[in-house]
Amino acid sequence: MDGTYRVACLVSHPIQYQAPLFRYLATRPGIELTVFFLSDHSIHGYRDSGFGVDVKWDVPLLDGYQHEFLPRVGSSSGLSFWRPWTFGLRARLRRGRFDALWVHGYAHRGCLAGIAAAKSLNIPVMLRGESNLLSETDDALKLGVKRIAMPALLRTIDAALAIGRLNRDYYLHYGVEAGRIFAMPYAVDNEFFRIASECARPRREALRAELGLKPGRAVILFASKMQPHKRSADLLEAYARLSLDGAAEPAPYLVFAGDGAERAGLERRARELKWDSIRFIGFRNQSELPALYDLCDVFVLPSEHEPWGLVVNEAMNAGKPVIASDRVGAGPDLIEDGVNGFIYPVRDVAALADRLRKLIDSPERRTAMGARALEAVARFDFNADRDGLLAALDSIAGKKARAAA
Repeated sequence: MDGTYRVACLVSHPIQYQAPLFRYLATRPGIELTVFFLSDHSIHGYRDSGFGVDVKWDVPLLDGYQHEFLPRVGSSSGLSFWRPWTFGLRARLRRGRFDALWVHGYAHRGCLAGIAAAKSLNIPVMLRGESNLLSETDDALKLGVKRIAMPALLRTIDAALAIGRLNRDYYLHYGVEAGRIFAMPYAVDNEFFRIASECARPRREALRAELGLKPGRAVILFASKMQPHKRSADLLEAYARLSLDGAAEPAPYLVFAGDGAERAGLERRARELKWDSIRFIGFRNQSELPALYDLCDVFVLPSEHEPWGLVVNEAMNAGKPVIASDRVGAGPDLIEDGVNGFIYPVRDVAALADRLRKLIDSPERRTAMGARALEAVARFDFNADRDGLLAALDSIAGKKARAAA
């Protein structure tokens, strides 16, 4: 063996968060990566059901790494367990003489078929996903089926690639031995967001003026899909509690970046408050986000269901403290409560208002927490991903070599 692993990666579709990692791995020694996609719908303009708007990402999704779209039957528009119906992966795995298959997720038939194809060829399988026990269903029947199906599925994989503590706990809960779990933290392109935020700094006041924000007032930012489970309404109500008398508008601004089903209701509530301190700026693409992170003083993610929340990584790369609910998967790994941000009980509007007040009332605390946030997220990077992936490959390739011998 020449020290390089030939790795096939199976993913549902090109994703703006994953493409930079694939490019990074393609430029580093030790791994020869080929990515196979089930669908190409994200590289065209498409209707995002979460944002409720037409989306075309303004960052490269396919540049800099080997990839192939699997042949399919029918249209590739839309994604579900059955759609699109792809084929041909087994032949490609056999021809490519891959050392391992890395599968991201298991919520598509094609991913399960890919695992079966690899096992039939004696190719080890690594699974990476976002699941944690916080997001377990309350449906007794579904949970009962899952308690049977998940251990059976996880027994077929050779290594689990854990994105964080809660994801690791999930694998352990469903019977994966600790020795088969390898840390591959959920990271964004730290360098891109850090540098882009720094480059946006000279235009901070110009952006402030574009958004109609007066100088000298702090900015609270929400940037995500406006869906019920994101609980953006909790943030608006917590913000209202920052008013000194319930009538005068709070000292900071509140900026909502994003779109979705909840936006109309939020705007109605904002109009009822009759304040000029709340802004709805709509969907913002990837290249526009660093400037917003630079502009803000506090970032908030109040979700009741958030397997990870990569916007937390992004905001921390701009050196900003984050307030997140205790249902945000990134929290246990990235947010040290009271040190670089705050974690509060989901749906507890009073607690959220209290954490906001602590940061808004103290610029010095915001600055210190932001610096700690930048230090914390620096450890969650693509190099750590590569180390974890190589550790998993060393483990499963060694077993494969011994079995062959």
